[in-house]
Amino acid sequence: MTIHSFDSLESTNKYCEALDLAEVEDFTCYWALEQTAGIGQRGNHWHSAPGQNLTFSLVLHPAFLPAARQFCLTQALSLGIKDFIESIVSIDPIVTIASIKWPNDIYVDGHKICGTLVSTRLQGNAIASAVCGIGLNVNEREFPSWVPHPTSLGLLTGQNYALEPLLRQLLACIEKRYNDLKTGIDPEPEYLAHLMNLHVPARYIYNKEEIAATITGVDPHGRLLLTAADGRSLSCGMKEIQFVL
Repeated sequence: MTIHSFDSLESTNKYCEALDLAEVEDFTCYWALEQTAGIGQRGNHWHSAPGQNLTFSLVLHPAFLPAARQFCLTQALSLGIKDFIESIVSIDPIVTIASIKWPNDIYVDGHKICGTLVSTRLQGNAIASAVCGIGLNVNEREFPSWVPHPTSLGLLTGQNYALEPLLRQLLACIEKRYNDLKTGIDPEPEYLAHLMNLHVPARYIYNKEEIAATITGVDPHGRLLLTAADGRSLSCGMKEIQFVL
């Protein structure tokens, strides 16, 4: 793997999207100690105190993956990040403590520790490139009040971490899952096994109204499948539904 490091960027995803990605080697990382305008899901700002956390983008060339199965990439990334967090936080490697909030946020004990934003470029029926922006809370312990339910490795373990060795460890976990995907291993069963609220009644905002519903799965395009309390079957994209936490 190759890591390019920067003291400060507006956004690692924006930086990558301005590159000629065809010239960038598969599994190349662009890491910034500070992002002045980091981007989260739904176009929200991604908060990260300078020099305290890991904020980076990973450029991939998953041409082996058909465009119709591009959500498998999100699933594999989520599992790799979950593996890493549990290797740091869990005292028992068999115990699962992290969960995936659809589509790809990672939570520990109901608190968000990591967010991912994946954008893909297609070429015919294959994925030519993917830019995967990842923000992991590491050493930050005090967050602005507007950040919803945050936590960090430091808050969970009481330790401070050197960022570069941690980044390399995280990338190794992601690379393992990426290589599994290359060999044809389907990440969906394990992704669903760790999906927050799967088969659990919960509250959501749908069409600007709060409803009760139960997640039943995710379709091949990454849309969330739910059954509402009134019996309706719902299939929702990112901008169509919100969790009530």
